[in-house]
Amino acid sequence: DAVAQALEMPEEQVKVHNQFLGGGFGRRAQADYAVQAALIAKAVGHPVKLIWSREEDIRQDAYRPAVLSRFKAALDESGSPVAWQNHFVDKHEPAEATHIPYEIANLDVQDFASPTHVPFGPWRSVDHSQHSFFTESFIDELAHAAGVDPYEYRRRLLSHDLRMRAVLDKAAQESGWDRPLPAGGGRGIALQKSFGTIVSQVLEVEVSDGQVRVDRVVCAVDPGFAVNPNGLIAQMESGVSYGLTAALYGEVSIRNGAVQQSNFDDYEMVRMSDAPKIETYIINSGESWGGAGEPGTPTVAPALANAVYDATKTRIRQLPLKIYDLGFRIEESAETG
Repeated sequence: DAVAQALEMPEEQVKVHNQFLGGGFGRRAQADYAVQAALIAKAVGHPVKLIWSREEDIRQDAYRPAVLSRFKAALDESGSPVAWQNHFVDKHEPAEATHIPYEIANLDVQDFASPTHVPFGPWRSVDHSQHSFFTESFIDELAHAAGVDPYEYRRRLLSHDLRMRAVLDKAAQESGWDRPLPAGGGRGIALQKSFGTIVSQVLEVEVSDGQVRVDRVVCAVDPGFAVNPNGLIAQMESGVSYGLTAALYGEVSIRNGAVQQSNFDDYEMVRMSDAPKIETYIINSGESWGGAGEPGTPTVAPALANAVYDATKTRIRQLPLKIYDLGFRIEESAETG
């Protein structure tokens, strides 16, 4: 459609030869590269092969949005939330991304527009990746404010949804939630339903000299029914790797209207040497079937942030994690006891 419009020709005269290649993800929804190739071919009167350099690709992209989310809650005498307020900027899709699974009587969830000139594009798990970080971090804060174990706190707010609770229980059980960790170690948990599939993840981290290393990820997933268990496991592992890269390093900065990052030296990614052990446990509940390609990503960032808090008592409220000086925090907490 975009090529036909750019060349002012009928759509039936445009033929697309699809290639069996992966890795395009949400970026392939932007047709600028196809339009550019078509316009060049028209100008020179010959077929052309157009390849962008990685620098061109990173600096001429459509980016995951910057989002701000604010929370307030009221707790009763037992520490359970009776009111939950969440105001955030820019609602995209899917609509249910801001929904929380927990039983809270009074909810106020609102979004507000925040126009920007930065090109916006979809990213794996779209809004779920943002709101899972927000809500699962906040529910963790409420648990600590109530003086209740974060896993147990979530569990008691899920009495109305036994399917969600079963996934949470599986992740905690397989991770050995109550097993002590060595000094500098931390463990965090998160839960999210996205694209019809429920995922709970527990991350174990080690913080040393201000550096965070993710040692282990335990993933419990209920897709309704896993038609291809190996494929589902592969998607969970891929989603975890995606989520870790974004949570630890993912930052695109704009200065004077231009993207500053250009390649993997200044846009870091999780490498094989830093990849954690990932364990996936499948629950075939027999409920409606969900997806596999995106649900593994949303719970990574909040589980990571909650694990870092467990290890350092530093609450991560902004991503990526690399912006925090955790070495200073650890020394400070050690001096003050």
